[in-house]
Amino acid sequence: MLLAVIIVFRQRRRTEARSRLDEKFTVIIVLALGVLIAPTPVGQGIISFLGQLASGVTQSAR
Repeated sequence: MLLAVIIVFRQRRRTEARSRLDEKFTVIIVLALGVLIAPTPVGQGIISFLGQLASGVTQSAR
């Protein structure tokens, strides 16, 4: 969900204000969001990994 919010804010900026590096970064973010959303084994693996990572971080904070 956070990636979707980042994409919306980045796309609201004026086109003239973007550099090539900024545009490439936006493409990478959109591709990452696509992989996470897509019902593929790679997307599911990434979601599982991020879930385990978040779980580990919350447990270590206790």
